[in-house]
Amino acid sequence: MNKTLVHTNLLDETCIVAQHESGLQILICEKPEYSSSFAIFGTRYGSIDTEFSRDGGKLHTVPEGIAHFLEHKLFESEDGDAFSKYAKTGASANAYTSFDRTCYLFGCSDNFDANLDILLNFVRSPYFTPETVKKEQGIIGQEIRMYDDSADWRVMFNLLTVLYHNHPVKIDIAGTIDSISKIDDKLLYECYNTFYNPSNMFICVAGNVNSDEILDKVQNTIKDFKKVDITRSNFDEPQSIVKNYIDKKMSVAMPLFCIGIKDKIDSPQRSAHEIAVSEVLAAIISSDSSSLYKKLLDKGLINKEFGGEYFYGYNYSAFIFQGESKDPQAVTDEFKEEITRIKNFGINEEMFNCAKNSLYGRAVRRFNNVEDIVSVLVNSVMNNSGPFAASEELSSVTVEDIMSRINEIDLENMALSVISPM
Repeated sequence: MNKTLVHTNLLDETCIVAQHESGLQILICEKPEYSSSFAIFGTRYGSIDTEFSRDGGKLHTVPEGIAHFLEHKLFESEDGDAFSKYAKTGASANAYTSFDRTCYLFGCSDNFDANLDILLNFVRSPYFTPETVKKEQGIIGQEIRMYDDSADWRVMFNLLTVLYHNHPVKIDIAGTIDSISKIDDKLLYECYNTFYNPSNMFICVAGNVNSDEILDKVQNTIKDFKKVDITRSNFDEPQSIVKNYIDKKMSVAMPLFCIGIKDKIDSPQRSAHEIAVSEVLAAIISSDSSSLYKKLLDKGLINKEFGGEYFYGYNYSAFIFQGESKDPQAVTDEFKEEITRIKNFGINEEMFNCAKNSLYGRAVRRFNNVEDIVSVLVNSVMNNSGPFAASEELSSVTVEDIMSRINEIDLENMALSVISPM
């Protein structure tokens, strides 16, 4: 197994980066002074992977929500569920599916070796039957209805439906009641055998662990494999948005809003540097130290439940800003005015340094918590960058980078999603 030590002088941190002969990527950050450990066994497989081909074969189209469905089912086995096994070791375990990944995780203060055994074994031991799939359809159906009743959830996904024409990022991660009704055990095995191949997976660990012992365990556990070549669809997503406004009435005290600016799609993935520049720009526009934030607050157009982010993944990216307001359209107008002002007159140096230093400080602090460290490592795998690229790229962002980036923003691709009181 190939193994490399990657060190950053910037953070004075070291990460062990290894690759199993199957293609499985393993990143480990040893923290012997810590009392706890955290691990993720994940796959580059999320809700957007609804069209794909394997090993040059024909294009497969599968029901929306199947990645999330598979995550639920994988905890079950013929000899009991994984949660019961973790209960005996005292570990805290969970899993999640997002747009581009599915991750299985645990945290513990002892019994790390036993917990890693559980993780490696249940993720690699699928067990699906028509009966258990039918039962899960009812459970996930209830979950979908619950999210449909969540105003915070709906305002975001409604925005995605007006930003994106064809890309499945606009579909709820859990799918729809109709789409999950089409899932059966054969489809689950098809997707599992495609995306849960070690060549498409990663293991990230941080804490009081021994990297050599982890690598030996992986080497001895993962033996029978055949690499797969996965081709993902780009869904022929146009540069334009669907429309610039969507509104839904729900039981809320004050209107919720979500403003999105769709990015130009010129490559499937953004580089680590592009991500860092975009995150600094989002902070310059919307952080609580920005001039726009103060202006909106002074006018009574927002409250402290306000924030922004750079939202990105395979073949999609956007700037998204979310909050509560008595007049969401006025907030949107102020956003357009602020972006135009920066394009025309540049960025205040003090504001730039404040936004950049705030994000960089947050990135540094993440290495004080094992769960956060693992999250950083997972992101580095998904972004095809080094384990410390996020912090290193943030430190190198310049005013010129920001101006170049903001000039790429097309305000014609801005949309507003609102949840209004009934």
